[in-house]
Amino acid sequence: MAFWDNLFPGRAAQFDMGGGAASNTIDLTKRRPSVSLTKQGAATGNLRVNLSWRMRTSDLEGRSRQSGRLLRNPAQFFKPEVVQAHTQGMVNVDLDLGCLYELKDGSKGVVQPLGGFFGDLNGAPYVKLSGDDRFGGSSGETIFVNLDQRDEIKRLLFFVYIYDQTPAFDRTHAKITLYPSNGPRIEIELDERAPQARSCAVFSVDNIKGDLTVRREVRFVYGFQAELDRLYGWGLQWGRGYKTKA
Repeated sequence: MAFWDNLFPGRAAQFDMGGGAASNTIDLTKRRPSVSLTKQGAATGNLRVNLSWRMRTSDLEGRSRQSGRLLRNPAQFFKPEVVQAHTQGMVNVDLDLGCLYELKDGSKGVVQPLGGFFGDLNGAPYVKLSGDDRFGGSSGETIFVNLDQRDEIKRLLFFVYIYDQTPAFDRTHAKITLYPSNGPRIEIELDERAPQARSCAVFSVDNIKGDLTVRREVRFVYGFQAELDRLYGWGLQWGRGYKTKA
């Protein structure tokens, strides 16, 4: 904790938003999908974006859902259970965090573990991937954005994809948390069920006349980066890639 406090000294000055423990967090939901970093006074310094996830316990959650269905419809008790393809208690999933960027000078690209595109914080694109966590856990994966160079940034799209191509979003509890240099953190849950999806556009950051706005997307797709590219009109060329060590 002390490390992050030293790296982001302004983080201690949280906004008082009311609601007790929830006062230090803004949850972006379908009802409240966006927030202005500029209006929050949080459009400077390094923005830390963290992806964390944990595996669902398949058997336990499956039994819990089954019990709920039986209570609502007792006739289901006489139907045989469907045999699941995954029999292991914990499903291992490798989620990766990436970011599509477009700068004001027209340059475009991606920051992601796949292909070793780790970016640069002090130079273009002012977006930097810090590590690749293949097991989830409390630390997860992190991307930094240098908001002191916000005038150079036109738009960003943060996304999550499954590296081994196995559709398994419904078998994870995933969350992205934004830690601005000042003000409350911002959380976005990947809480929608999309069993066959392999990628998810989680949130965007748009610079509109100097106003940096974070918008919840949470749009699951069956393909990968190329499909997200087409969906949001980035226009990049994509090929097969592999992870390299950071």
